[in-house]
Amino acid sequence: MFHQPVNRRSFLKFSLASALMLFGAKPVLANNTFTADMPEGKLSLYNVHTSERLTVTYRKQGNEYDLEALKDLNWLLRCHHTNQTINMDPKVIDYLNIVDKQFGGDNEIHIISGYRSPEYNSLLRKKGRQVASKSLHKLGKALDFFIPHVSLKNLQTAALSLQYGGVGYYPQTGFVHIDSGNFRTW
Repeated sequence: MFHQPVNRRSFLKFSLASALMLFGAKPVLANNTFTADMPEGKLSLYNVHTSERLTVTYRKQGNEYDLEALKDLNWLLRCHHTNQTINMDPKVIDYLNIVDKQFGGDNEIHIISGYRSPEYNSLLRKKGRQVASKSLHKLGKALDFFIPHVSLKNLQTAALSLQYGGVGYYPQTGFVHIDSGNFRTW
């Protein structure tokens, strides 16, 4: 059960995607592209490492991106270890937005990791953290996050129902990973 109110349209999309997944059909998003009928791209983010907050409308309904808003997102999602930025893949930002919409769309999403510089990724590997050497975080195509008051299992289920990109489930460390790569799960 969701812990946040869900609007009717989001509920119907989530239900349809879940039913399609249950019966083996591929949802609309399974081809790793989004349609022009996308909801408004509005996110409220909190970076747990820098304590920075950002509420931003980065895309109007459809596909018209706001380049200044994307720059603001790139800064908030930067590597917190080096302060380096990268142009985050808009597909992973849209993926996060759609997952958020499953839970009402007005949540403050807590970001654990966005862009990860190659130096920081190597440091994490040396410390024994289980990070991939070819991590999509290094390309700006991955996000690790949680939404307070929404269970990680519900976040994982919502992301999986879209069959869009990678979905990693990390209940021991308290986050869900999504990326704009090929659909896969772990």
